[in-house]
Amino acid sequence: MTWTEWFIFLLILQIVHGLGTWKLYVKAGRKAWEAFIPVYNAVVLMKIITRPWWWVILMFLPIVNLIMIPAAWVETARAFGKDKKLDALICIVTLGFYLYYLNYVANVNYIENRQLKPKTSAGEWITSILFAIVAATIVHTYFFQPFVIPSSSLEKSLLVGDFLIVSKIHYGARTPMTTVAAPMVHDTIPKLGMKSYLYDDNFEKKNTSLINKLQLPYFRLPGFESVERNDIVVFNQPADTLINMNDFTPDRNYYKPIDKKTNLVKRCVGLPGDTLEIRNGYVFTNGVQNELPNRTDLKHFYVLTTKRQLTQQFLDKFDVENYYPTYSIKASIWDNPKIKEFIKSNDDRIPILKEVERDSLNVTVFGIFDGSINLARELNPISDKYILNLASSDINKVKVQPETKSLVQYVNPNYNHETFPMDPNFSWNYDNFGPLWIPKAGETIELSLENLPLYKRAIGEYEGNSIVTRGDQIFINNEPATSYTFKQDYYWMMGDNRHNSIDARAWGFVPYNHIFGKPVFIWMSIDGINDGIKNWSPRWDRIFTTVSGSGERTSYFIPFWVVVIGIYAFTKWRKKKKAKPAS
Repeated sequence: MTWTEWFIFLLILQIVHGLGTWKLYVKAGRKAWEAFIPVYNAVVLMKIITRPWWWVILMFLPIVNLIMIPAAWVETARAFGKDKKLDALICIVTLGFYLYYLNYVANVNYIENRQLKPKTSAGEWITSILFAIVAATIVHTYFFQPFVIPSSSLEKSLLVGDFLIVSKIHYGARTPMTTVAAPMVHDTIPKLGMKSYLYDDNFEKKNTSLINKLQLPYFRLPGFESVERNDIVVFNQPADTLINMNDFTPDRNYYKPIDKKTNLVKRCVGLPGDTLEIRNGYVFTNGVQNELPNRTDLKHFYVLTTKRQLTQQFLDKFDVENYYPTYSIKASIWDNPKIKEFIKSNDDRIPILKEVERDSLNVTVFGIFDGSINLARELNPISDKYILNLASSDINKVKVQPETKSLVQYVNPNYNHETFPMDPNFSWNYDNFGPLWIPKAGETIELSLENLPLYKRAIGEYEGNSIVTRGDQIFINNEPATSYTFKQDYYWMMGDNRHNSIDARAWGFVPYNHIFGKPVFIWMSIDGINDGIKNWSPRWDRIFTTVSGSGERTSYFIPFWVVVIGIYAFTKWRKKKKAKPAS
């Protein structure tokens, strides 16, 4: 809904509240009209139920209000003598309309100076748990949120198994857009496998169904810095169309609210207004090669020629997880139309090395075959040539190994049809891409049929316009258009593990309203996090370290515990001193 629609909706709720409680206000010594005045009626109600004024704020915070509003219903009933468990249950089940019964039918009296403390230990536990959830939800939603690195797209800058604290206050916290959802849970409730929010997954109803209309418009609180070049950023994936987060099955017609799209973490290498280009795997912005922070450790594919067969010991020494043997295809079968078509249709997965040796082409094979063509039968392995995914910090080390004959960076020369904008007129791949202008709020771009594939998704999906072509004309919201002025900023996010990262090169720009937060701290790091708890191994040198910064990482783990123990000891000492009778 728009802000106007929400305003009307809230006014209706105020009328519903006033009609259901005005007699109760009078019995509590207040005026009947006070039950109808928006916000003021909530302040008065807090006085009636003897609760602090700041409950009013919590009742207007999305997600938190799902707990606080029912709590206010229950407390109102208790203030008029209805303090049984059944009364509380009826309040919640009837969505507060039980108060209508108390207002018009039941003969109730206001209880002044009532006992606020729960009568049973179970009640105390429930109250404590609810307010712990409220406090945690506020911190989680508006200040800091834990996040774990799930994939290797940022290795070795950030590692799989790094547990991060993500700050939402740096760029400004977004208020939740999904109003009916479980607190502190993202897309799916763990273990249960069910959605964590109320939704309508019918794409055609995304703007019309009542459920999806309950979404709040995008709003961001002020931050104290903007996204800067080379910042590591957590954001919602713009092109997320996963129906189920467990099996990663995409459906292009599947609609998700922005704040429930998959959380990703990448490095921002392109800012609004930049012209970005990737040359041989390296990013250039506005014609200048991007200079990365000294903690960054890029990974690329390299062609390693060895003096002898590669050993597992060699791979382990340099933490090589992605490596591929190379093969040659015999010239005698290279002209086979089926083989040619197979190679052509899999260019993105079989990068062909542009070297002809003994009338053969060297290729790397990723275990690919189809029904009629088993390509592996037509290949001869090359025992001294491999494709390795190596970190830049290891390149010189690998070059001087006794096994190494030569080491050359691999650059894919082939068009990858899965590269943004997925249009054959832009023959780009992950290694050579662009140039591409990144949209900036308030900037106008001339539109043509040639550049439309680059900006159509941003104009249509991210900025909420209808955009179509009819003949050689472009229509935006049914009006002919030769230019467009962007409403928000966009960013270019990439992984440091350049050949093992699905990032902006696959799905394009990241809108500003998808920006989630900035990782600031690694509070835990576990090697083998995906290999079962028996294989977990803490990375002590990474625990309690900052994400950004210059120079070697410094762990604050020991100083943290020194401070904690010091505070604990000081507190114990003060208690003993106070308890000691004066002489």
